[in-house]
Amino acid sequence: MKLEADKISRPDWVKWLEEQHTQSLSHTLGMRVESYDPEAVVVAIDVDSRLYQPAGVVHGGVYVVMAESAASIAAALRVDLTQFLVMGMEINANHLRPARTGTLRAIARCLHEGRTTHVYHIEVLDELERKVCVSRCTVAVRPRREPLQIAEHTK
Repeated sequence: MKLEADKISRPDWVKWLEEQHTQSLSHTLGMRVESYDPEAVVVAIDVDSRLYQPAGVVHGGVYVVMAESAASIAAALRVDLTQFLVMGMEINANHLRPARTGTLRAIARCLHEGRTTHVYHIEVLDELERKVCVSRCTVAVRPRREPLQIAEHTK
């Protein structure tokens, strides 16, 4: 289930993942990946009024999207995506403080890597590195019905 280095290089995986990102909610919100380290994936978003709820602070759903995105990317880096799909299965989040400005970063770290599920702890930090949200996300790992031909997508 692990990525085999002789099949597809890490840069090719990252290139493929970035191409998929352009067609996602994360891209629509302006989220970017700052670290593709499977031990600590980091996604970031610059706060602006598009992300606000009516009270003028970042909507809690933004934190959840950041958390699940970071966890899903981390899981994608831990499996052979030609053979397996990864997708969020369960997520919870505790919003700790409001954010109104700056850059938010979500850092996902693996707590459990099983055959069919991974569990991640995610912290969303503001630009002063204060926790604005903590989350736990379970990611399902399922076999693909047909193998993905990733080489075709990375040329």
